[in-house]
This record gives sequence, structure tokens and C-alpha cells, in this order.
Amino acid sequence: MADTLTYLSGFGNQHATEALTGALPVGRNSPQRAPLGLFAELISGSAFTAPRAANLRTWTYRRRPSVQAAAYEPLPHAFLKTGARGGVAIGPDPLRWLPLAMPAAGDAPLDFIDGLRTWVVNGDEAAQTGVASHLVIANRSMARRAFVNADGEMLIVPQQGRLSITTELGRLEVAPGEIALVPLGIAWKVALPDGTARAYVCENYGAPFRLPELGPIGSNGLANARDFLAPVAAFEDDAGDYELVKKFGGTLWRTRVASSPFDVVAWHGNLAPCKYDTANFMVIGSISHDHPDPSIFTVLTSPSDTPGTANCDFVIFPPRWLVAENTFRPPWYHRNVMSEFMGLVYGKYDAKEEGFLPGGASLHNAMVPHGPDTDAFVKASAAELKPQKLDATLAFMFESRWLFRPTEFAMASGMLDTTYTQCWAGLGAPLSS
Repeated sequence: MADTLTYLSGFGNQHATEALTGALPVGRNSPQRAPLGLFAELISGSAFTAPRAANLRTWTYRRRPSVQAAAYEPLPHAFLKTGARGGVAIGPDPLRWLPLAMPAAGDAPLDFIDGLRTWVVNGDEAAQTGVASHLVIANRSMARRAFVNADGEMLIVPQQGRLSITTELGRLEVAPGEIALVPLGIAWKVALPDGTARAYVCENYGAPFRLPELGPIGSNGLANARDFLAPVAAFEDDAGDYELVKKFGGTLWRTRVASSPFDVVAWHGNLAPCKYDTANFMVIGSISHDHPDPSIFTVLTSPSDTPGTANCDFVIFPPRWLVAENTFRPPWYHRNVMSEFMGLVYGKYDAKEEGFLPGGASLHNAMVPHGPDTDAFVKASAAELKPQKLDATLAFMFESRWLFRPTEFAMASGMLDTTYTQCWAGLGAPLSS
């Protein structure tokens, strides 16, 4: 494989790239004979008849067609769940979890697939609604093993350790503070440059993630399309077979293929994996008074059939200035029709400075009250209202219109913080003057 980390700029752009000069045909997607003896293969991420603006597809020119695979067999995975049926019934309680421990020396080897631990689920992959939120702990690179998800796209949020992601369309290097998005149906594998890694993953069964509309914000703000980077074409040409793992119908399956699935020499289209550095997010906030809705922190959205009510929003809370006057600055107490699964990449979250730890998670389902803990409320209520910089912090939410159900593993993992609700026990006492 060509050892390059050059990227193509622009979310959803029509890109064209070749690892070998002359590999891309000119003027024809599927010529009678593709250049260099390659095979033309189309990967469609939407129905053929989807409107032009929503049509997702990429033409690949590869050394062997992907039809060359042996019969699949089931691959058991005790911790991977799909759709609401994979969760357990819970009451309307706020929940919080401590971080999953990173693999220690001597622990059993876990690659990215083996290390998947489903935390909360909703929807139905067969009906193409909802999402699953996973945590991943890994201590082994995927060498000659590839993964294809036929149920949904996967949004990956590294929390500790870098991820080197090889895809059919090229390589992505992703570090904590960055995210990666791998479309439905694309083959990929993960190597661990730092030896171990921990990450959050949103598996989206619904409409593909896209940039949110900006409305009155105008033409600039939030995440800019140009800051999403797709890989240039690169391919593996070493001999030897691969294990190909496919998620299909909520279940993992595996087969052997005689050569690397990462054999795409050239491609063009707008269905492509990409990465994004959250440091490029243009934060919008108040410069007078009051507290805007958290929707102003939306990076990507997966819309549902109800306008303005997302199947899933990916929302971040990055470093930013707080300058509003006569305003309570942490998130206010609220109940929301949307359900919120939250994680912390690094630093402290301003509404929960204690107890909510990097690598941990929280769940506040629809109409479950939540907000700042007692310490954050007391501190913010009495703070001098001068410009304040929130720095060295990155929290995020996977927010969905559908109720999240935790998995049995999440509830029985020993990571559940049974003292979480005590963080509000001191509220109601009068503040000292």
C-alpha cells in the first residue's frame, strides 16, 4: 500500500483519486475494459433513485471484485447488540457509568471488533431507524482481518490512543479530539499505533449523517464541509488471505477471502470515509445574555421522518469562551423529548466537574430531568460574571428521538455509578449571601 496520508477536503464532495497513474477511466464509469486490468465496482449508499442531492455512491476500480468470498458462517459476539431488542427495560432514572478499564499487560488480545461493548440501543436496523452506542477497548491491531457493517454507518470517537483506520478507499489516522465516519458497506480495519485504545462508537441505522442546516446562523459556523477529510486511494498488494467479518441483520458473520479487500487502486464519488478535527468547530454562543439551546453544538445530524427531530444528532462541547452577562452559564436543568447518551473524551465537563470521567458515559432518556450537580450550581450561581474560557475539555452527545435501552452488560458491568443521583441531593439549600 502506498504510504501516504494525503487527504481530500470536503464533506460529501465528489472526489476522484488514483494510487496509480491511469487507473481512473476517463468519461466512463464502467468501460468495457477498465484501465490496468482492474474491475469496476459500484458501492451505493442510497437508493439508485434518491434525489441527486441525497444520492451517495462511489465507483471503485479494484484488483479483484468483492464477489470472491467463501460462504459466511456465524461469528458469536457476547457483547455486541443491535436495535431496541438488545436492551433491557429500565425506569425513568438518570444513569452514569465509570470508564471501562483499558486492557492491561497479559490480558487476552482484543482487536477493535472483539473489543466492542454495546452500551445503549434503540430502533431497529431492519427498519433503518435508531442507533446503538458502543464502547471499545482494544489492545491488538487488526492485521489480516477486515470489517464491513451492512446494518449502519459507524461514527468513531477515539478517547484514548490513536487509531489507524485502513479502508477500501484509503487510510485515516485519527487521534483523540478527532472523529472518523465510515459509511455503510465499506470494508475497514483498525491498527493501534499506541498499543491500546479506547473509543466511543455510534452505529447509525437511519439516514446517513450530514451537516445540519444553519438557518439564521447563515453561511458560516459550526462544522465546515471543507474541514472533513477523505483519504486518497491506496491499496494493499501483499499476498495472503483475509478474514472478512460482516455485520448483517444484527449478527456478525465471517468468511475467508483469498486476498486483501483493500485492493481499490482508484475511486471517484461522494460515498467515502472521512475524519474531522473537532478543534475546527466554529462554536456559536451568546454574547449578551441567556443560554442558547445545545443544538448550536451539532456537528452532524441523521434526520428522521419528522422535520427537526433527529434520528441522531452528534453534538460536541469543545473549548470555548463564555461571556454572557446575568446568566447561569452551565447547562440549565431541563427535561427533553430527545434522549441523550453522553461521553467525555478529556478534561472536565462544566456541569459535572466530579464523577463524570473521561471514558465514562451517562444516559438521560426522554423527559428524565438532569442538569448541573450541586457543586456546579453553587459555584456558577455565585461566580463573578466576567469572560471565562472553558479549556482542555471535550464532551459529546449522541442524541436521539428514540428511547435508549442499556444492554444487560452495561447494567451488570460493575461500571454503573450507583451514587449518581446523590450529586443533586444538596440542591434547595439557601445560598449564603
